[in-house]
Amino acid sequence: MATRFKPGAVALTKDGRRYIVDEVVHNTVYCSSSAGAETEFPENQLMTEAEWSAKTGGRQGILYSRLKQAVCYAPVQNGLLDRPSAERLLLRAETLFPGLLDFAAFCTATRVIAETAASDASEMLSIVRCREIFDEATAETRATLLSGAIGTAPDRLVSAAGLGDNLLRAMIDKGLAENAHSFDAFRTRPRR
Repeated sequence: MATRFKPGAVALTKDGRRYIVDEVVHNTVYCSSSAGAETEFPENQLMTEAEWSAKTGGRQGILYSRLKQAVCYAPVQNGLLDRPSAERLLLRAETLFPGLLDFAAFCTATRVIAETAASDASEMLSIVRCREIFDEATAETRATLLSGAIGTAPDRLVSAAGLGDNLLRAMIDKGLAENAHSFDAFRTRPRR
């Protein structure tokens, strides 16, 4: 019997929760969540990504426009950070911790969506689109958002980038220690 779901495909519930299909047996879809929880659904209670996109219409566009207009993406006006130092931080942070800027962009987007959306829409967010919005911001703003994602003061993080890779690596490691599981889990996510 033909099924709409193949192993490894994404299946979405009617409220937008995402699962990865493990197996389909007799119209029962066995799935795993991104957190690793296993569950099963009747096939008629799940949607493919194409069906979900058709159902939600422009809802994702609304999410990204909200994200672009969020206060956190406004240019930083505090005068504590200068553009060359912020750019140096961003370059070194991405070199020392590949995927860290994607993580900061996604964490920022998740926080903004949680504050503005009526439901948890973070599972619908695209890492690529979040990073594009992140990269459109000024270097000072991106440095501030990065420091917020790892729980460090922006001016200290920027100055550490000027003092050398070892100090910067130690500061980021310390900041990520509380979110290490989140960052590690994020790095295993598909970059879509």
